[in-house]
Amino acid sequence: MQKFTNKTIIVTGGAGGIGGATCRRFAAEGGQVAVFDMNLQGAQQVADGINASGGVAAAFRCDITDRVAVDAAVAAAIAQLGPIDVLVNNAGWDVFKPFVKSVPDEWSKLIAINLTGALHMLHAVLPGMVARNAGRIVNIASDAARGGSSGEAVYSACKGGLVALSKTLAREHARHNITVNVVCPGPTDTALLAGVAEGARDPAKLIEAFRSAIPLGRLGQPEDLASAIAFFGSDDASFITGQVISVSGGLTMHG
Repeated sequence: MQKFTNKTIIVTGGAGGIGGATCRRFAAEGGQVAVFDMNLQGAQQVADGINASGGVAAAFRCDITDRVAVDAAVAAAIAQLGPIDVLVNNAGWDVFKPFVKSVPDEWSKLIAINLTGALHMLHAVLPGMVARNAGRIVNIASDAARGGSSGEAVYSACKGGLVALSKTLAREHARHNITVNVVCPGPTDTALLAGVAEGARDPAKLIEAFRSAIPLGRLGQPEDLASAIAFFGSDDASFITGQVISVSGGLTMHG
């Protein structure tokens, strides 16, 4: 039997690089995947690819910054695929600039997507997990939360909040057999990284600087993250909770 047979998984930001790879990984292991994204067309493409390969997936448009929309999307996913067994809070957004050059509207958007959105998803999904006395939650943060990152002050603050939130929820819900863990990507070959690089004076030089700083000598690929996320979502990690792991090729080596 595959690891996720008869299990339903929500992945937010499922149309993106890491999100899409994560959806495909869960589906390849037998899971029924709810692809959540603001970009419904992109989410549908991911779901269609999974279904064409013999998996099970459905796309749902969801603005995670809107609690009403979150509740509606979660209810629709449950109605179509069944109760939620695994939640992956992957959706994120960043803007790369020094803090003193950032503006409050950017702060609000960063907080809404990177922290409040995860709060909305957790608040919508956790009660069902508690009622069933089972669940896996994987929150996608960043090592910017633990080591800082120039040009990402508010993003780092949001991801730091997500790490702290995850540890607290891990304690609160351990008695419900719900695990909560965190994956921190390093520089990963995604559209988000390309967008960050475009804001630099020399995008190619910035990407090369990222690559050369990584001990394993390459940028991360979305599939690298999907492997770690799927592990935390599986019963192989049933005795692991409140933990944070870097998937960064050794760029960061936090103890």
